[in-house]
Amino acid sequence: MPSYLKRGQDASTVAAVDARTRLTVENILADVEARGDAAVRELSEKFDNWSPESFRLSEQDIEKALSAVAPRDLEDIRFAQAQVRNFAQHQRDSIRDIEVETLPGVVLGHRNIPVNAVGCYVPGGKYPMVASAHMSVVTARVAGVKRVIACAPPFHGGPHPAIVAAMHLGGADEIYVLGGVQAVAAMALGTGTIAPVDMLVGPGNAFVAEAKRQLFGRVGIDLFAGPTETLIIADESVDGEICATDLLGQAEHGPTSPAVLLTTSEKLARATMAEVERQLLRLPTAELAGKAWADYGEVIVCESDEEMVREADRIASEHVQVMTSYPDYFLNNMTNYGALFLGPRTNVAFGDKVIGTNHTLPTKKAARYTGGLWVGKFLKTCTYQRVLTDEASGLVGEYCSRLCMLEGFAGHAEQANIRVRRYGGRNAA
Repeated sequence: MPSYLKRGQDASTVAAVDARTRLTVENILADVEARGDAAVRELSEKFDNWSPESFRLSEQDIEKALSAVAPRDLEDIRFAQAQVRNFAQHQRDSIRDIEVETLPGVVLGHRNIPVNAVGCYVPGGKYPMVASAHMSVVTARVAGVKRVIACAPPFHGGPHPAIVAAMHLGGADEIYVLGGVQAVAAMALGTGTIAPVDMLVGPGNAFVAEAKRQLFGRVGIDLFAGPTETLIIADESVDGEICATDLLGQAEHGPTSPAVLLTTSEKLARATMAEVERQLLRLPTAELAGKAWADYGEVIVCESDEEMVREADRIASEHVQVMTSYPDYFLNNMTNYGALFLGPRTNVAFGDKVIGTNHTLPTKKAARYTGGLWVGKFLKTCTYQRVLTDEASGLVGEYCSRLCMLEGFAGHAEQANIRVRRYGGRNAA
């Protein structure tokens, strides 16, 4: 039976916060839908103190932003995008259209068709999330999306040059300096100046995530996302310093980011807890990371690797870092996670920023039923059928007619019967 050395906030507290967020977002979406550009401008001025003549960047604006980025930073952005593009292309190559003759004269198939227009949200409030542009814009481009637009909030009174560079180098067709729910609403619903998209992708704060949830159905979304989560699975093959570093490295995302240690070693658990407190004394982002750890951090001691797998699947964390003697045991047995990071040589930051796997991942236990953003999310797998012979039409028609009548659908049955008569030369049995 697992034992808790530290617990996070209870579910009822989290639910109360979610309810307040939900109401705020409902009102903003209704306002944008009713008043379009005027509402977007008022909301941007209210929340971001930002109301330029045009939210969309011109070619000259983009060139100005690129010139403000240090050459080394541009090189790093290009390197990261090359890794994301390379892995996404391998994923795309693994997804094939098919066509097969399932019965003599009956041909079935499917095509993988890219979504026509995608809106990518790139967070830029507390931190300018340059990497999010790689994950959304680049991946959409590899998938073959025809129109890719991107929004990021203003940063210190204007566009963040590195975010703009990442969007542009990633292949965005339109770049807007616009943040929050108003950005998501404008992309999804459309305004006088922004044509609507078919799908929204990218992470954001609790309000952006809730906006995507409420807009789902009117547009597609990548996934339901909440605060960043990290789960470390460790044994005594590693020490408290590396565990604490990796917990706080994700807790700094924000004050509601869960950071959980799952271990078979109480010694390691207590060493990690002590090390967290020591590192918080010198970590520049300690205010955010410390709040997340205090309110949402957990330390769980299990009796075996098998019990850790069960607990990990129950938690269904966004990021799962495995630092044990046999990390492949967890790869082979875990089923609920956003992304796995196997062994101490890798870590979540590699996945967040540069290694090539996508960092937009399921949170709040959504890993039970979905993976993260990848090239396949931008594709619609659409089926088709073709009947080539009279004999095949008559054969399938007879079965179809009887099955339709079994369900009471006489009109459906007649669709089949007319084919049996015309192409089979007989009445349906």
